[in-house]
Amino acid sequence: MERIKDVMEKNFPTDVAENDGKLLVSYGALKSVKVWIADKKLCVETVSNPDSSDEDILESNKAFRQFLNDATGYDGKQRAKIAKKEVQS
Repeated sequence: MERIKDVMEKNFPTDVAENDGKLLVSYGALKSVKVWIADKKLCVETVSNPDSSDEDILESNKAFRQFLNDATGYDGKQRAKIAKKEVQS
């Protein structure tokens, strides 16, 4: 979790809180990003702010995608392929 916290701090330049083993951050158009590890898998839950500007949405989306890339080591296509495999199992 310490490595994941470092990745969150790098991609979301704001304070990262910890509560009940979950890392929490609020950044731009993302009202909240909650991250934890369960069964050796990275779990991420987000809540968007519907009142955000287009600029905030684009910046937040870019930061979130980069966070996922850095945290998992996989790009979007690879993560989608893994997710499909999990659903089919």
